[in-house]
Amino acid sequence: MLRRHRYIKYLWRITITVSVVVMSLFSCKDKNDNLIAFAYDPDTVPTMITTSVSQLISDSGITRYRIVADLWMVFEQAKEPYWYFPEGIYFEQFTPDFEIEATVEADTAWYYNVKDLWRLKKNVHVENRKGEQFDSEELFWDGKNGKVFSEAYIEIKSGHTELKGYGFESNQTMTDYRIFRPHDGKLPFSEAAPADSLQPDSGEVNEAENLMPVNDN
Repeated sequence: MLRRHRYIKYLWRITITVSVVVMSLFSCKDKNDNLIAFAYDPDTVPTMITTSVSQLISDSGITRYRIVADLWMVFEQAKEPYWYFPEGIYFEQFTPDFEIEATVEADTAWYYNVKDLWRLKKNVHVENRKGEQFDSEELFWDGKNGKVFSEAYIEIKSGHTELKGYGFESNQTMTDYRIFRPHDGKLPFSEAAPADSLQPDSGEVNEAENLMPVNDN
């Protein structure tokens, strides 16, 4: 009688254990059915978002720039890592003595870390330490080669002199520059910029490379 009681008790324990396992499996299945698959694209999903930015940036231990922006998006895991400023940017470039060498404003900007290349888009305004002003719809700033360049229409104001034209190249302090195709205002021209996406990709970087002037040195 005692042996039979123990056997029944043993079967009861097995039954309870199996029931718990089955219920757990069904519970897990219900939870998994409610999960939403998330496809992470590092080229379009930022690794960091910062608002109301005012930051100093150093180069070789020397403070060279100050960036001010409402929104700064960092894509460090993208195939071509970049920063993105969709709501505009203002930055100052400093001399080693911490004097302002140039100021830059643009409605939209991208910075490609590996290439040290800035792309400034829409209402780009630059002013150098001489007070000369440069206005264009697009400028590229190549930090590795110390060049600023563009194929877009540009206007330069220097005192009472005003220069206009298409295609531009300068040193990065905007003190030694030239316009490739000067325009005196007598011929019709179009300031319309080519359509593009606000999300930069490898094609935009290649475009910048193709525009990059050849260094004869």
